[in-house]
Amino acid sequence: MSGWPTVLVVDNEFSFRASCAETLLAGGYNVRSATSLAAAQDVMYADQPDLVLLGTITPRGDACAMLKWMRQSVPFTAVPVMVIDAPVEKQLLNGWQRDEGRRLDAEDYLVKPVDPAAMLPRIAKLLDTTTHKVKVLVVDDHALVRDGICALLSLQRDMQVVGQADNGRVALQKVMDLDPDVVLMDLLMPEMNGLDAAREICRAPHHAQVLMLTQYDDEENVQASKEAGAWGLIPKKNASGQLVGAIRSATQVL
Repeated sequence: MSGWPTVLVVDNEFSFRASCAETLLAGGYNVRSATSLAAAQDVMYADQPDLVLLGTITPRGDACAMLKWMRQSVPFTAVPVMVIDAPVEKQLLNGWQRDEGRRLDAEDYLVKPVDPAAMLPRIAKLLDTTTHKVKVLVVDDHALVRDGICALLSLQRDMQVVGQADNGRVALQKVMDLDPDVVLMDLLMPEMNGLDAAREICRAPHHAQVLMLTQYDDEENVQASKEAGAWGLIPKKNASGQLVGAIRSATQVL
């Protein structure tokens, strides 16, 4: 499982594909690209993208054929498509036939030149109902720490805080009840500390990934976290800069 949705960019213009890839990667997406109908179909089967940016490819009409093929292929009928047409002055030679994209039920339609950054809100809206959200349980005995982490994660389109706990014992019950993908676990807590709770969680065959949070990132704590089965350890002083990336990395191995 990965928290990152995958976007397929289909277009024969290198600069457009490159600018889309750069912007999408910075926005937390996986990116695949193709320059022909056959290549795009291969990517669809291999990578199962969550959304397709369907531009102009040669020969003219193949982009339309790609959209028609998706709408008739059971695995891909629900994949949203954003049609990116050629500039107005080039549409007679390279663009889509008049109203092809909209007539074939594409979810969005734009005309080049397009600023990829301006597409991000539209892409997010199209993916909102289909994007998998990484379920996170936040465990820390300090309410202010929990609130800060929850506020940070609430800004991430691909993450959802499903619960909180203030000690390891409560965390174990929450893991059973909520089935999170990732548990952010404070190292030192009353009743049951984070290391003991992590050991219990990681004994399960298909367990959540555990990321330990600590005030001290010395070698002893790093080693203890590994032995408990935790995926990694993050110093609280660096949490705002490392936490989101660590959660996404941890979910890639699930």
